[in-house]
Amino acid sequence: MENNKIRVRFAPSPTGHLHIGGARTALFNYLFARKYNGTFILRIEDTDELRSTRESMHSIFESLKWLGLNWDEGAMSEDDEKGDYGPYIQSKREARGIYKKYVDFLIEKGYAYYCYCTPEELEEMRKKATLEKRPPRYDGRCRNLTNEQIEKFRAEGRKPVIRFKMPDDGVTEWNDLIHGHLSFENKLLYDFIMIKASGYPTYNFACVIDDHLMEMSHIIRGDDHISNTPLQINLYKAFGWKLPEFAHLSMILGPDGSRLSKRHGATSVGEYRKEGYLPNTMKNYLALLGWSTKDSQQIFEVGELEEKFSLDGCQKNPAIFDPVKLKWMNGEYIRKLSKDQLFDYAIPFIKDAGIDLSKSRVSPVEIVALEQEKYKLLSDIPKLVDFFFIDEINYNPDAVEKVLKKPEVLKILSGIKAVYTSIDDFKDTVIEEKTRAFAKENGYKAGQVFHPLRVSVSGRTEGPTLFKMMEYFGKDLVIKRIDEALKIVSDSLS
Repeated sequence: MENNKIRVRFAPSPTGHLHIGGARTALFNYLFARKYNGTFILRIEDTDELRSTRESMHSIFESLKWLGLNWDEGAMSEDDEKGDYGPYIQSKREARGIYKKYVDFLIEKGYAYYCYCTPEELEEMRKKATLEKRPPRYDGRCRNLTNEQIEKFRAEGRKPVIRFKMPDDGVTEWNDLIHGHLSFENKLLYDFIMIKASGYPTYNFACVIDDHLMEMSHIIRGDDHISNTPLQINLYKAFGWKLPEFAHLSMILGPDGSRLSKRHGATSVGEYRKEGYLPNTMKNYLALLGWSTKDSQQIFEVGELEEKFSLDGCQKNPAIFDPVKLKWMNGEYIRKLSKDQLFDYAIPFIKDAGIDLSKSRVSPVEIVALEQEKYKLLSDIPKLVDFFFIDEINYNPDAVEKVLKKPEVLKILSGIKAVYTSIDDFKDTVIEEKTRAFAKENGYKAGQVFHPLRVSVSGRTEGPTLFKMMEYFGKDLVIKRIDEALKIVSDSLS
């Protein structure tokens, strides 16, 4: 493979957020380009003029950047571009008249024609084909209109579309780099619309023109485009252009085996970001949707995917999106972070929870790192550390009932308070040693002392390592909270 010739693109339609399937397509194009020192291009296909928005375009840019899929060329933002093949936004290309000369060429050579059929006539066509158990394809009735017919339609105010004239016989075939040899009988294909009545090009037409002019070497996209490929190949042939290589990625299904959709949970990259997934987790997991290494490696270090990716590892069968595995993987990646990295990722979630970091008695970085082994999502962090940053403790009612109201708790808390009052070096190792000694000397099991202590100082039954937590609270606050717990216990006994 000639490295200097590799040019691939991700070409989303800005009609919504970047979904998992689109993100996987972008990732595979990115990895393929990086593997062969090629060029990864971002082109925006906004030919759906009614549904395309700048907001969706911005969302796509932000999601790709968050995933770390930095493109070399193309639309860099809604208004900026980089590269010698622009514009990279199709509406701008249409405005410059880039497509018109290719339409004119096809009409002149007899490969395309004006079609004046109304929506009602097209619906009748579909119904008739269905009744006759034929594919509901356009029947070509406008292929050979006379000048009189054309004038009549114009006088009626009909606005034509322009259709490509598909060959009537033979087959259209290609060697797909994932699916192998694929072929379609031309008689089963249809004369697709190239230019809409609005004057805008359709996807099948514009993407062929752009892929050729931008010198794409490979077209890597989802296998829902397999049915579009024979239409596009016939366009290439009509122009006499060299075909790029095609590779169609397997479909992504939900855990129940149906096509991935909102009923399976979050579907867009932005939603997973808000839920607290790391970009490296998403990148790693998306890579495993329809691709694997020979040894089925699951977790990849930085740079490994770029090094190991190959289309040979792509599977034909649908990939299953497993949210349980994704969450497990996120926990693995969280544990790989340094304390500072974890804190940087956690800050937006902490701020959204309204936590005031200035109230901490020790470094917030250390506090957040206390529970690093337990986090599965970054969004877990605020609710597991919030009690470090509040003045007044909020006791969980169930914890009070099940733990603090046991008969021996009053004596235990009173005794341990006296022990802690006498500690000068209030560090976790010293606290633990003195606490265990107290339990042993008074005939208590460790849990009988530890559990009421945890509820007393944190208000809950679960949380970080008990003694490190108390060290971070500081001696004065620990004793203050034990006093508060003692009051609760005393009031319950009176």
